[in-house]
Amino acid sequence: MIREIERDEVLAVCSNSLGVPIDPSGPVPDEALAALVRRAAGINCPCSRSTLRASIAESLQYLDEDGESLPERLDRTIEGLIVSGDLLELNDVSTGDVDVKGTWVFAAPPAFVVRPEGSCYLLGVVPDQDSFLPDSISSRVTAQGCTRLLKPETGEDIAGMLSSHGLQNLSSEAWLRSPKAQSPEEYLPNLEIRLKGQGRSGAIAELQVIDHDATVRYYKGRWTAPGKRSGIYVGRRPQMYGAPLWCMVELEHGEPQRLLDLPLPRSHWRGCDEAWRAQIAFDRKNEHPQEFRTVPKDGGLRFDFFSPIPKWAERRLMVFGQPLPAEKCLFSYLLPKSEADEEIAFLRDTVWLEHIDE
Repeated sequence: MIREIERDEVLAVCSNSLGVPIDPSGPVPDEALAALVRRAAGINCPCSRSTLRASIAESLQYLDEDGESLPERLDRTIEGLIVSGDLLELNDVSTGDVDVKGTWVFAAPPAFVVRPEGSCYLLGVVPDQDSFLPDSISSRVTAQGCTRLLKPETGEDIAGMLSSHGLQNLSSEAWLRSPKAQSPEEYLPNLEIRLKGQGRSGAIAELQVIDHDATVRYYKGRWTAPGKRSGIYVGRRPQMYGAPLWCMVELEHGEPQRLLDLPLPRSHWRGCDEAWRAQIAFDRKNEHPQEFRTVPKDGGLRFDFFSPIPKWAERRLMVFGQPLPAEKCLFSYLLPKSEADEEIAFLRDTVWLEHIDE
């Protein structure tokens, strides 16, 4: 006998399978979207971001009450899983497959990082499975946005237990690797010299650049057409297939003169990471630096950010803190007071952000 299945029933089964609470009266929560993308990655990867997004969007087209923003939320979730380490991009892996595209993502193997207070930050994907841990352990995992945490019970050797189940123990030093410390005045000349060494670019259709003069508190509003601008700018240019490419471009009265694609050859970082770092350096050099705000909350400090930061910087926030819903900013993290001072210094001295204490 064929019976029509209601939306609430499907979401209940999905919630039980993923181990993530889903309120049928509202949109699918971020934690469930992250779990669904991991599941799709275990089936489809290596593949493009658009393949992952399409596979989930098609499945949720009649289930998510917030359907209009679903593609944007999925893009944000995929980006979050790349930052968190569940997904890897081509510059993070080695492959002999000549058919692999530079824009593809890969499923990371299961691993964990021990946090300072003793809990473990979990990452990775297992093909065709929802979890790489037995039910007795996976039921204890707490999902927060795109991240997953496992807290030890009294006297429990949590690192040894996870290792016995085949997870790789990643050291904090390796996981939180960051570029060498330098000032914006030391960092920018290398990029500018490389840009000056490029040949004439000619016209670039649909080029978008970040306006140096626009407010640093509204990232989306900073993107604009070249107009009549002159100087060196961070930009994005479309390509025939895949997401627009990140670049630095020299403009003269709005006309592109030279172009430098990002990331640089043999770089360990993504194009967006290098571009965001370059823009932070430009803003600091131009004396209207990008900002982050700290606000006391729940015995710790809430860190609010108004523009994206490189993944090597955001990973520190993921390991030492927990994501929070954004409040009049782009994204937020809650950090314990014991970690806050060190991370404020790191964001100020290494990432070159201005600290606003509220």
